[in-house]
Amino acid sequence: MIKTQVVVIGSGPGGYTAAFRAADLGKEVVLIERYENLGGVCLNVGCIPSKALLHTAQVINEAAEASHFGVTFGETTIDIDGVRANKEDIVSKLTGGIKALAKARKVQVITGYGKFISANQIAIDDSDEVIEFEHCIIAAGSRVTKIPAFPFDDPRVMDSTDALELDNVPERLLIVGGGIIGLEMATVYNALGSEITVVELADQLIASADKDVVTPLARRIKKQYKEIYLNTKVTKMEATDAGIKVNFEGKKAPETDTFDKVLVSIGRSPNGELIDADKAGVNVNEWGFIPTDKQMRTNINHIFAIGDIVCQPMLAHKAVHEAKVAAEVICGHKSGFDALTIPSVAYTDPEVAWTGKTERELKEQGIAYEKGVFPWAASGRSLSIGRNEGMSKALFEA
Repeated sequence: MIKTQVVVIGSGPGGYTAAFRAADLGKEVVLIERYENLGGVCLNVGCIPSKALLHTAQVINEAAEASHFGVTFGETTIDIDGVRANKEDIVSKLTGGIKALAKARKVQVITGYGKFISANQIAIDDSDEVIEFEHCIIAAGSRVTKIPAFPFDDPRVMDSTDALELDNVPERLLIVGGGIIGLEMATVYNALGSEITVVELADQLIASADKDVVTPLARRIKKQYKEIYLNTKVTKMEATDAGIKVNFEGKKAPETDTFDKVLVSIGRSPNGELIDADKAGVNVNEWGFIPTDKQMRTNINHIFAIGDIVCQPMLAHKAVHEAKVAAEVICGHKSGFDALTIPSVAYTDPEVAWTGKTERELKEQGIAYEKGVFPWAASGRSLSIGRNEGMSKALFEA
């Protein structure tokens, strides 16, 4: 049995930040991670590899449009193995860096799947290891949401993790879900040569943002992609020799179509129900989230929770701030998480970023407001780089 003052479940941005902050403040820390590499979804199969691929896409697109500036390149040759290797090299450097930071702080890293067996003990699956702790920080993250009726056993039906592997570039790719992750992957695969179709259940892309903020992106990709179907759902998906046959339900969508690959990107689900939290007495709600107070404390006084497993939005920068709060409270400091706004960004082309309440939310809540809008067509910087389709918007109390 290992005895420690603080144990952290999960080594994503929230988990390793919590572990390092607690160690810096003098605590003995054990960090449990189910996979070989530290960094969680964000570093290994999320934020970082996607940004590496998105930069590759940006280079390809800028080269293709450079004639506007009087510069013409020859035909672009894409080495998929090289693209993949660059992505993996970036991930490897960063995971190695986190490992070194853990070692420097004498944080004990245990590889395995940790589950509660009591309010003060965690067992590691497939081993005899048990960790007894004074305080625990749950940073067990989230997982890709999958629709059981879809044939995920066929490699041609991908989730976001599969898409980032970049095994090959399909000729025809369907993206199910017009949110941030789906559109970022569409940006990558479109630049690499795929013919893209996007299907979204809502009446706009990136439904959590104001429509006018998303419009510059929507206009650009409408010209680039084969189809974008809004107010449309996928009712059936079938693996055939010719490809993945998909049935649609929507006014503008065909009844059926066939694609070489399909990426299902409809969100993520918290892992609250996968760590036997009930054995520690920790409350998990019906959606799998673990409720906390502003100090990130659960209903069990010495157990805290942070990141995706706590609440929306599932964003790494939110988890990092929550991690510092939890670690500092455990160490006797006064700290709390009470964010007025949490920024969101879609690293598409063009990018879309927003923070604070949207116009839709203000109207629904009956809050009087005014707004100022600046079109980038009047921006010297935007004109100089040939990207004047954007806009900036500020909302303020009336």
